[in-house]
Amino acid sequence: MPTQPIATLSERQTLSEQVYNDIKEAIIAGELIQGAKITEDELAKKYGISRGPLREALRRLESIRLLIKIPHAGMRVVTLTPEMIEEIYIVREALEGMSARLAAERMTDEEIEDLRNLLVRHSSNIDKSDGKQYFQREGDLDFHFRIAQASNNQWLMDLLSSELYQLLRMCRHRTSQAPARPTKALTEHKQIVEAIASRDAELAEMLMRRHISGAWKTVEILLKEELSEGALQNDTVTKQ
Repeated sequence: MPTQPIATLSERQTLSEQVYNDIKEAIIAGELIQGAKITEDELAKKYGISRGPLREALRRLESIRLLIKIPHAGMRVVTLTPEMIEEIYIVREALEGMSARLAAERMTDEEIEDLRNLLVRHSSNIDKSDGKQYFQREGDLDFHFRIAQASNNQWLMDLLSSELYQLLRMCRHRTSQAPARPTKALTEHKQIVEAIASRDAELAEMLMRRHISGAWKTVEILLKEELSEGALQNDTVTKQ
């Protein structure tokens, strides 16, 4: 009986990286629901990967807080409580406001034009979803990521581009599909870019903070609706 070829170290790393990204995006998009138990056997079968590369991917996801280990319960997808989300948005408003201020002072004209072009692409994507969705891909295709990088402040870049970034993406995914939010968010992004282009650091910071604050208000409404629906369902079950 022929034996399976042994994967080289580089091949295992490539597999681990691919599965890491696949699971990460599944968590961000809610395909792997918050609080869901992570079962290695199921994931290994789903992604056609051996335990070694899978475990490395899971360790990385744990390091950026998308997965957590619970004593006697195993590994689960992180659950973002209302309190945790509020705290994240408070930090986000302060950090991203400062990023926008510094970006207005430090971005080159070419970088600003690239940012405008990015928003043109985002506008096209929103149109394709009939205005129902504004979910940005990770990294350079993400408006907020680009602003953080443009600050040229290593502390801000590290804080906004590491573990906090992925939790923020989970939060932002909630608002990206809220009614009227995609178009409003795009308009606000354009206003921020124009403030940066005008080198008005104070205005850029104010607009960014207002933008983040508005996003939090949207999330807060969604959370209240979810709690209300959950209470209604529980009441219905009790009466049955």
